[in-house]
Amino acid sequence: MRAMRRVRISRRPRTSALAAVLLVALPLTAAGAVPAAADPVELPVVRSALEADEPCAGASAEHAEAEPWTHGALGMARARPLSQGAGTTVAVVDTGVAEDASGLSGRVSALGDAGQDCVGHGTFAAGLIAAAREESEGEGPAGLAPQARILAVRGADERGVATADGVAAGIREAADGGASVIYVARALPTGKAVLTDAVAYAKGKDALVVAPLAPDSMPRDRSTGGTVTPEPWYWPAAAPGVLAVTDYGPDGKRPTNAPVVPGADLAAPGDAVVSVGPKGDGHFIGSGASLAAANVAGAAALVRARYPRMTAAEVSRQLTEAAYPAAPPRLDPYAALTALLAARQGATPRPEAAVVPPMVSSEPRTRALVVGGVGGAVVLLVAAGAAVIPRGRARGWRPADSRG
Repeated sequence: MRAMRRVRISRRPRTSALAAVLLVALPLTAAGAVPAAADPVELPVVRSALEADEPCAGASAEHAEAEPWTHGALGMARARPLSQGAGTTVAVVDTGVAEDASGLSGRVSALGDAGQDCVGHGTFAAGLIAAAREESEGEGPAGLAPQARILAVRGADERGVATADGVAAGIREAADGGASVIYVARALPTGKAVLTDAVAYAKGKDALVVAPLAPDSMPRDRSTGGTVTPEPWYWPAAAPGVLAVTDYGPDGKRPTNAPVVPGADLAAPGDAVVSVGPKGDGHFIGSGASLAAANVAGAAALVRARYPRMTAAEVSRQLTEAAYPAAPPRLDPYAALTALLAARQGATPRPEAAVVPPMVSSEPRTRALVVGGVGGAVVLLVAAGAAVIPRGRARGWRPADSRG
């Protein structure tokens, strides 16, 4: 049976006004207290893989109407007027993306059979990236870049099992498919060579690869019963040029059972996030670094749409340097859209070189000064003559002290 997580949402029709609650039964913020009339209900938890005998993910019967905590944490209301990802394509290398998923219909293209999603994780991640919310859907979840297109690329088999070769092939296919942002859902402990080569291939096509720093959870050690010790690094996140992402929850902290791996470039909301499923218009809930990476991929689409001349490396730098200062830095889409970083290349048109007019010749000015000086001297001489000559005549041109 699919796991469920208890949340509080409104039982009223989906056209009702905004419920002043968070979508998760975790510490509340200024969004308000839970109304007494709100009954606790359960959202199904999205999975990253299914057992061989498990059925495909079905439709969720529940709808989350309240504003998700992630919207405030990411400043989506401020970022949305500046960019909504129009003109960009984000590849989702995962379990597939349902082409007719709620909020994504008409904006999903699929390579091969990636338009089908039995597991539901790829569709859930695509919803975090680009799902559009209709006015009739109240205040439920929506993606960061609701005008971006999604390119569905298979990075796992029908049950969600992924291999390094399969993920590497998906990255290459996504780059060839014209994606400017490539979201990879998996963090694999092996495959350094093949995944590093695939990332370099995508970089050569100016595509930014975004991936989780570590797996969403660690498998059980069958011999001890405990969880397997995390590796010091995972791929493709550890490959040069990849934007490696970790997660945090509504309380600003990582889940206590999350794998601890250092070296993240960014942290983003990933715990208790809500999105769409592959069937119906109901909602699911999920947690993990893979979902935080989906939010970063959506923010990257916003930046690429607003600054189309920026390279993939410059977009990565824009996101990390404009992030909220923390350890690791926390994603801030609005700041990434508005910050003017030193030495940023290609973000805005270069100003034209200033044209200095040639120096004006000094000859006319010199000539005018000479003429003016001579004219002034003549005037002075005439004035002096007018005063001296009559007096000289009166004395018969004798000196002033002569007595004769």
